Amino acid sequence: MLNKKVSVFVAGSWGTALASVLADNGLEVMIWSRNQKQVEEINLKHTNSKYLPNISLSDRIKATTSIEEAMNGTAAVIIVAPSSGMREVASKIKPYVHEDHLIVHATKGFEPKSLKRMSQVIAEEFTTIEEENIAVLSGPSHAEEVINKSPTTVVISSVNLKAAEKVQDLFINSYFRVYTNPDIIGVEIGAALKNIIALGGGMSDGLSFGDNAKAALITRGLAEIARLGVAMGANPLTFIGLAGIGDLVVTCTSQHSRNWRAGYLLAQGNTLDETLKKMGMVVEGIKTTQAAYELSKIYDIKMPIASELYEVLFNKKEPKFAVEDLMGRVKTHEMEDIAKPSSKKWVE
Repeated sequence: MLNKKVSVFVAGSWGTALASVLADNGLEVMIWSRNQKQVEEINLKHTNSKYLPNISLSDRIKATTSIEEAMNGTAAVIIVAPSSGMREVASKIKPYVHEDHLIVHATKGFEPKSLKRMSQVIAEEFTTIEEENIAVLSGPSHAEEVINKSPTTVVISSVNLKAAEKVQDLFINSYFRVYTNPDIIGVEIGAALKNIIALGGGMSDGLSFGDNAKAALITRGLAEIARLGVAMGANPLTFIGLAGIGDLVVTCTSQHSRNWRAGYLLAQGNTLDETLKKMGMVVEGIKTTQAAYELSKIYDIKMPIASELYEVLFNKKEPKFAVEDLMGRVKTHEMEDIAKPSSKKWVE
């Protein structure tokens, strides 16, 4: 069993919700933020009202603006930074990381310029950490429900079974069930790409297209995710699990989803800038759409939904015209060759 202190970077809604799970499990949690007022609020009022209003936090959760204080004596480091800021946060933590640290990230996206997965970014920054000590937490899990102890099931992925089981032991409890999976590539790709389809889900609802359209979007969206994922080395079975269809369904259908809300606002006639201003939070699906568009070209993979959303987001195409173009595509077979057997196994 790891010692009693765990560090969480950063203090957004998801980072705070995960900190709450860890505190409920009897751990002392130090959560880092660069915002002094937020730190004071967490320490003095036991709230984080900007991200999770009307919620009281455990007194086991402390906050700090000091990286050194956050890292002092910790056994596990949970990183929940936005994908565009992952490298910056990791570089700040880097001087305090040693080979015995267990590193977990719960960020869903790609690094914008390099198109690298988050575990790749972390591995590049934390050169003293073996790949086996890096894990990913993903699955259908809205922070607003986790913080209220609603039943939630997630998946932990690492190439090393023992590392995955250590993280599983950290988080699992009566309302937060945790499975393990060795396919870190598939888990990260599913986590990132579902945000694109969720943008489409919000647009579909904003245009009042109904349940038929939503079901088709989710189903065909999963096919796109799997096509690119398999091309990048993922196990196709991962996409019918929690990090695939599970996360996809919840993100496409819930108003808790930032990506759904952003898509809905776009369909209501808001510009991208207006949408982001109204959201007031990071919408990972926007940067991920651009990354997926570029990755589809690199891997020569057809991703019509992602491509149309790219046109809406970055070339100002009207959402209703994007849907019309999707519906008017050349006829094709449903069953596509997206999968092949995988030989991925745990590293003992």
